[in-house]
Amino acid sequence: MHIEVKIPKEIRKYKESIFFGLSARQFFCSLAAVLAAAGIYLGLGRVLSRETASWLCIVIAAPFAAAGFFSYNGMNMEQFVWAFIKSQILFAGERKYISENPHYDAFLGKESEQW
Repeated sequence: MHIEVKIPKEIRKYKESIFFGLSARQFFCSLAAVLAAAGIYLGLGRVLSRETASWLCIVIAAPFAAAGFFSYNGMNMEQFVWAFIKSQILFAGERKYISENPHYDAFLGKESEQW
């Protein structure tokens, strides 16, 4: 006799929240975004105009904030970026598919490397 227990999908995706309903990753990435924005604004607010510094804060802080909430096919931001770099830059190029038919090779009397 075999007993099977069904688990709903939403239980498998459960993530523990630690602060303000955010997971640890989301909280620390949000904190990093706030610290980066505050540092840019306070550091460059006098050098650049206030409006330019505020736009620069948004551009600098957005990737930090997005990293905490991003998920694609079970990958977080770093894993996704690394997979993208590998597939599009490091291992990019033409990929040839060359099929081998051992039956056809046997018919022609050739030795196949697989066998």
